[in-house]
Amino acid sequence: MSEPRRRARPRTQRGLSIVELMVGMVIALIISLAAAGSARTFSASQRQGMGSGGVAVNLTTTMAAIKDDASSAGLGFFGTRDDEDNSLFSCHKLNLSYDTTLHFDGAEFSPLQISTDDGNQQLDIVFASSIDGGADVLLSGTADATGAMTQSLLPVAAGQLVMLIPGTAAAGSEPCLVRGVTSVTAATDDTPQTLAFANTNVYNKAAFTNTPAFNETSKDRVIALGSLNWRRYRLDGTTLLYEQPLLGTSSTLLRNVMALRAQYGVASDANSNDLQWQEATDALETVSGAEVNLIRAVRIGVVVRNALPQRPGAGGACEASPSKPRDPFDPDTEIEPDVADWQCYHYRSATIVVPLRNFVW
Repeated sequence: MSEPRRRARPRTQRGLSIVELMVGMVIALIISLAAAGSARTFSASQRQGMGSGGVAVNLTTTMAAIKDDASSAGLGFFGTRDDEDNSLFSCHKLNLSYDTTLHFDGAEFSPLQISTDDGNQQLDIVFASSIDGGADVLLSGTADATGAMTQSLLPVAAGQLVMLIPGTAAAGSEPCLVRGVTSVTAATDDTPQTLAFANTNVYNKAAFTNTPAFNETSKDRVIALGSLNWRRYRLDGTTLLYEQPLLGTSSTLLRNVMALRAQYGVASDANSNDLQWQEATDALETVSGAEVNLIRAVRIGVVVRNALPQRPGAGGACEASPSKPRDPFDPDTEIEPDVADWQCYHYRSATIVVPLRNFVW
């Protein structure tokens, strides 16, 4: 009988030694730290990229809004023509109130006005919104702040605005008058159309220093406005504001704005389009009358800064912007940033040119 087989010895099970475990933990820790650093770098880059993209989108949207308003400037304030069929600006001066506030009390007026405020430009844009803006008819008899009669049909209704316009002879000295229509009496075979301007309308409540008497003899007219828009774009510090002076409202349009610039495109005479870009200074500091008839376009420039800074380079210095931002119209002129570490930020500028179609039609 054979000897029984020896039972096989079980294999010795060997686990990780403490050294191997510690080495593995160190390697895992190093990988985790590298991954965390990469994640932070990626996250920061992503935030900066999103910030730059957001600034570009916001700037484009802002410029589009300003362009839309500027292109409408003057609607309702042109429409008459001289003997050579050139369009004429209707009002050298204006009487305009809202509620009890006098906004123009016989003051010089332009439907697009550039003014300088603390080194930047402010842009005021006025236009009628009605499709009938600019339709005008001669007056019948006399007219004043309380009512007017017309020689032919004027397409207006109660609640809409009209403007009484002096005839050519008095246009340089007498102001136009904006009135809110409170009732319209249709013309008959024997009576003209009659417009009433009772003080129940918010545009009829204030009293002006000079309210001229409009009459048929001087070829004075009344023009349809429909409604009136007055838009103002200006900087408050580094915030670009959109304001409606008639309503007294204000809203933030764009932040981190370093500069708002605007210039007139002025022709050499009323029959030419040989434009020269001019600042709103000297003769153009207050625009009205003859100067308005020479303006053909406006150009607007805006410089903005990214909200988030770029991370410093390996040497600890920021390299996002090696030089200060430049004036959109004059590359030799620097724009002073609003932060001490301006090299850490990216800057972006945009410029638009807007033909003023209502000024030249």
